[in-house]
Amino acid sequence: MKRLGTVLAGGRSTRFGSDKALAMLDGVRLLDRAVAGLLPSCDAVIVVGRQDPLHICTPDWPRPDCGPLGGLAGALRYAGVFGFDEVLSCGVDSVALPADLAERLTPAPAFVAAQPVVGLWPVGAVGALEAILLGPGSKSVRAFADMIGARAVALERDPHNINTAEELEKLRHRPG
Repeated sequence: MKRLGTVLAGGRSTRFGSDKALAMLDGVRLLDRAVAGLLPSCDAVIVVGRQDPLHICTPDWPRPDCGPLGGLAGALRYAGVFGFDEVLSCGVDSVALPADLAERLTPAPAFVAAQPVVGLWPVGAVGALEAILLGPGSKSVRAFADMIGARAVALERDPHNINTAEELEKLRHRPG
């Protein structure tokens, strides 16, 4: 099974107030932390929804500003072209992913119950995702997950999800 890691990084960071992907935590950009979190479990990792000279990047599909589903669609399409079987996804603000995340989510499709953007998705689900993005109705990751019968997986400790500068600041001052 060939697995592509995907960091969804196309958001506007409106609540954060600046480009969240470039924000630093312990001297490392959030974008680079997310990529590093996926690398041990994947054959390759890409960034979706932005350009970055340090990483392989691909655009959201069908266009920017389609939210996490647009990023996931871009990733699934990329994975299909390059011969991957499944995509392990996370947001650019997903910090402290468990080392055994892929194993916990296997078999695909599955997602982290508290953060549906963190998931393991079969490439064959791209058609269902494209139908959601191009059709009427909910454009949420949960709607996609329900459509393809994905399992919600509860973790003992959910990854941090940084939406605001204040949340990042609290994380910077965490004990240990």
